[in-house]
Amino acid sequence: MRNKTLTLQIGILLGFNFKKSVQALNFFAIQAGGTINKMKALKLIWLSDRLHLRFYSRPIVNDTYFALNYGPVASGTKDLVENTSFLTPIETSYRNQFIRTDAENIYQYYSIAPIDPKVFSQTDLAMMRKIFETFGHLTEFELSEESHKYPEWKRFESHLESKTASRFEMDYKDFFAAVQGNQHNIFSLDEVTLEDSKAIFIENGYIYQLV
Repeated sequence: MRNKTLTLQIGILLGFNFKKSVQALNFFAIQAGGTINKMKALKLIWLSDRLHLRFYSRPIVNDTYFALNYGPVASGTKDLVENTSFLTPIETSYRNQFIRTDAENIYQYYSIAPIDPKVFSQTDLAMMRKIFETFGHLTEFELSEESHKYPEWKRFESHLESKTASRFEMDYKDFFAAVQGNQHNIFSLDEVTLEDSKAIFIENGYIYQLV
Protein backbone atom coordinates (compact mmCIF):
# COMPACT_ATOMS: atom_id res chain seq x y z
CA MET A 1 0.00 0.00 0.00
CA ARG A 2 2.82 2.39 0.83
CA ASN A 3 4.48 1.88 -2.57
CA LYS A 4 1.16 2.53 -4.27
CA THR A 5 0.74 5.75 -2.26
CA LEU A 6 4.24 6.86 -3.20
CA THR A 7 3.55 6.12 -6.86
CA LEU A 8 0.43 8.24 -6.77
CA GLN A 9 2.54 11.19 -5.59
CA ILE A 10 4.75 11.05 -8.69
CA GLY A 11 4.33 13.92 -11.09
CA ILE A 12 1.73 15.86 -9.08
CA LEU A 13 3.92 18.97 -9.04
CA LEU A 14 6.08 20.18 -11.92
CA GLY A 15 6.93 23.55 -10.43
CA PHE A 16 6.04 26.03 -7.71
CA ASN A 17 2.34 25.73 -6.90
CA PHE A 18 1.25 29.21 -5.83
CA LYS A 19 -2.29 28.06 -5.04
CA LYS A 20 -1.01 25.44 -2.63
CA SER A 21 1.31 28.04 -1.14
CA VAL A 22 -1.52 30.52 -0.54
CA GLN A 23 -3.73 27.80 0.90
CA ALA A 24 -0.92 26.58 3.18
CA LEU A 25 -0.52 30.13 4.48
CA ASN A 26 -4.28 30.29 4.92
CA PHE A 27 -4.37 26.89 6.64
CA PHE A 28 -1.85 27.91 9.31
CA ALA A 29 -3.52 31.26 9.92
CA ILE A 30 -6.83 29.46 10.51
CA GLN A 31 -5.17 26.87 12.76
CA ALA A 32 -3.69 29.71 14.81
CA GLY A 33 -7.10 31.35 15.30
CA GLY A 34 -7.37 33.50 12.18
CA THR A 35 -4.08 35.40 12.27
CA ILE A 36 -0.44 34.35 12.49
CA ASN A 37 3.06 35.81 12.39
CA LYS A 38 4.55 35.63 8.88
CA MET A 39 7.87 34.13 9.95
CA LYS A 40 6.11 31.52 12.05
CA ALA A 41 3.94 30.48 9.11
CA LEU A 42 6.94 30.24 6.79
CA LYS A 43 8.70 27.96 9.28
CA LEU A 44 5.61 25.76 9.62
CA ILE A 45 5.39 25.44 5.83
CA TRP A 46 9.07 24.47 5.65
CA LEU A 47 8.53 21.82 8.33
CA SER A 48 5.45 20.55 6.47
CA ASP A 49 7.39 20.29 3.23
CA ARG A 50 10.18 18.47 5.06
CA LEU A 51 7.81 15.98 6.66
CA HIS A 52 5.84 15.29 3.49
CA LEU A 53 9.01 14.92 1.44
CA ARG A 54 10.43 12.30 3.78
CA PHE A 55 7.24 10.22 3.88
CA TYR A 56 5.83 10.74 0.37
CA SER A 57 8.82 11.71 -1.81
CA ARG A 58 7.66 15.22 -2.67
CA PRO A 59 7.24 18.56 -0.92
CA ILE A 60 3.81 20.15 -0.66
CA VAL A 61 4.27 23.59 -2.26
CA ASN A 62 7.39 22.73 -4.31
CA ASP A 63 8.99 26.10 -3.58
CA THR A 64 12.65 27.13 -3.81
CA TYR A 65 14.19 27.27 -0.33
CA PHE A 66 16.95 29.57 0.85
CA ALA A 67 18.94 29.46 4.08
CA LEU A 68 18.90 32.84 5.81
CA ASN A 69 20.11 33.90 9.24
CA TYR A 70 16.71 33.15 10.77
CA GLY A 71 16.35 29.77 9.08
CA PRO A 72 14.93 28.19 5.91
CA VAL A 73 12.59 30.34 3.84
CA ALA A 74 10.40 29.31 0.91
CA SER A 75 11.08 32.09 -1.58
CA GLY A 76 7.85 32.18 -3.58
CA THR A 77 5.73 31.72 -0.46
CA LYS A 78 7.54 34.64 1.17
CA ASP A 79 6.65 36.82 -1.82
CA LEU A 80 3.02 35.75 -1.50
CA VAL A 81 2.69 36.41 2.21
CA GLU A 82 4.43 39.78 1.84
CA ASN A 83 2.50 40.66 -1.35
CA THR A 84 5.68 41.76 -3.13
CA SER A 85 6.07 43.25 -6.60
CA PHE A 86 7.48 39.92 -7.83
CA LEU A 87 3.97 38.44 -7.92
CA THR A 88 2.08 38.11 -11.17
CA PRO A 89 -1.41 39.67 -11.37
CA ILE A 90 -2.92 36.17 -11.21
CA GLU A 91 -0.94 35.33 -8.07
CA THR A 92 -1.87 38.64 -6.43
CA SER A 93 -5.54 38.20 -7.24
CA TYR A 94 -5.61 34.65 -5.87
CA ARG A 95 -3.68 35.63 -2.73
CA ASN A 96 -6.06 38.51 -1.97
CA GLN A 97 -9.06 36.20 -1.99
CA PHE A 98 -7.74 34.27 1.01
CA ILE A 99 -5.26 36.30 3.09
CA ARG A 100 -4.60 39.94 3.87
CA THR A 101 -2.06 42.06 5.70
CA ASP A 102 -2.48 45.40 7.44
CA ALA A 103 -0.07 48.32 7.39
CA GLU A 104 -0.51 48.60 11.17
CA ASN A 105 1.11 45.20 11.76
CA ILE A 106 3.33 44.10 8.89
CA TYR A 107 4.52 41.01 10.75
CA GLN A 108 1.08 39.37 10.88
CA TYR A 109 -1.39 38.30 8.23
CA TYR A 110 -5.02 37.26 8.43
CA SER A 111 -7.21 34.58 6.90
CA ILE A 112 -10.26 36.07 5.18
CA ALA A 113 -11.78 32.91 3.68
CA PRO A 114 -11.87 29.17 4.37
CA ILE A 115 -9.15 27.11 2.73
CA ASP A 116 -9.84 25.50 -0.62
CA PRO A 117 -9.11 21.85 0.25
CA LYS A 118 -9.23 20.79 -3.41
CA VAL A 119 -5.68 22.05 -3.98
CA PHE A 120 -4.31 19.59 -1.40
CA SER A 121 -4.00 15.84 -1.27
CA GLN A 122 -5.09 14.02 1.87
CA THR A 123 -1.44 13.52 2.78
CA ASP A 124 -0.72 17.25 2.37
CA LEU A 125 -3.39 18.10 4.92
CA ALA A 126 -2.39 15.28 7.27
CA MET A 127 1.24 16.40 7.36
CA MET A 128 0.35 20.07 7.89
CA ARG A 129 -1.96 19.14 10.75
CA LYS A 130 0.78 17.03 12.31
CA ILE A 131 3.27 19.88 12.04
CA PHE A 132 0.88 22.33 13.69
CA GLU A 133 0.14 19.87 16.48
CA THR A 134 3.86 19.47 17.12
CA PHE A 135 5.23 22.97 16.54
CA GLY A 136 2.23 25.32 16.53
CA HIS A 137 2.74 26.35 20.16
CA LEU A 138 6.20 27.81 19.42
CA THR A 139 6.80 31.48 18.63
CA GLU A 140 8.43 32.60 15.39
CA PHE A 141 11.75 33.10 17.20
CA GLU A 142 11.57 29.68 18.85
CA LEU A 143 10.88 28.13 15.45
CA SER A 144 13.81 30.05 13.98
CA GLU A 145 16.05 28.64 16.70
CA GLU A 146 14.61 25.17 16.12
CA SER A 147 15.37 25.41 12.40
CA HIS A 148 19.06 25.95 13.13
CA LYS A 149 19.29 22.32 14.29
CA TYR A 150 18.42 20.91 10.87
CA PRO A 151 21.12 19.75 8.43
CA GLU A 152 19.66 21.55 5.40
CA TRP A 153 20.27 24.85 7.22
CA LYS A 154 23.38 23.92 9.21
CA ARG A 155 25.45 23.27 6.09
CA PHE A 156 25.29 27.04 5.44
CA GLU A 157 25.71 28.19 9.04
CA SER A 158 29.40 29.12 8.78
CA HIS A 159 28.81 30.94 5.48
CA LEU A 160 25.99 32.96 7.00
CA GLU A 161 28.10 33.78 10.04
CA SER A 162 30.99 34.94 7.85
CA LYS A 163 28.52 37.00 5.78
CA THR A 164 29.86 35.78 2.44
CA ALA A 165 26.24 36.14 1.28
CA SER A 166 22.90 36.89 2.89
CA ARG A 167 21.22 33.72 1.62
CA PHE A 168 22.07 30.36 0.07
CA GLU A 169 19.87 28.12 -2.03
CA MET A 170 19.03 24.89 -0.22
CA ASP A 171 18.91 21.36 -1.62
CA TYR A 172 15.80 19.27 -1.00
CA LYS A 173 17.98 16.16 -0.77
CA ASP A 174 19.35 17.54 2.51
CA PHE A 175 15.82 17.36 3.94
CA PHE A 176 16.28 13.59 4.12
CA ALA A 177 19.23 13.88 6.53
CA ALA A 178 18.69 13.12 10.21
CA VAL A 179 18.58 15.84 12.85
CA GLN A 180 21.15 15.05 15.53
CA GLY A 181 19.76 15.06 19.06
CA ASN A 182 16.33 16.28 17.99
CA GLN A 183 13.53 15.70 20.49
CA HIS A 184 10.83 15.52 17.81
CA ASN A 185 10.46 12.03 16.35
CA ILE A 186 7.80 12.86 13.76
CA PHE A 187 10.51 12.95 11.08
CA SER A 188 11.76 9.48 11.99
CA LEU A 189 11.58 6.73 9.40
CA ASP A 190 13.38 3.42 9.17
CA GLU A 191 16.49 3.66 7.02
CA VAL A 192 15.22 1.48 4.18
CA THR A 193 11.94 3.39 3.81
CA LEU A 194 13.74 6.73 3.97
CA GLU A 195 16.24 5.71 1.28
CA ASP A 196 13.33 4.47 -0.84
CA SER A 197 11.58 7.80 -0.49
CA LYS A 198 14.74 9.73 -1.33
CA ALA A 199 15.40 7.58 -4.40
CA ILE A 200 11.86 8.20 -5.70
CA PHE A 201 12.25 11.94 -5.11
CA ILE A 202 15.55 12.05 -7.02
CA GLU A 203 14.08 10.01 -9.88
CA ASN A 204 11.10 12.35 -10.08
CA GLY A 205 13.46 15.30 -10.23
CA TYR A 206 15.03 13.90 -13.35
CA ILE A 207 11.59 13.26 -14.82
CA TYR A 208 10.58 16.89 -14.16
CA GLN A 209 13.68 18.14 -15.98
CA LEU A 210 12.62 16.19 -19.09
CA VAL A 211 9.03 17.45 -19.13
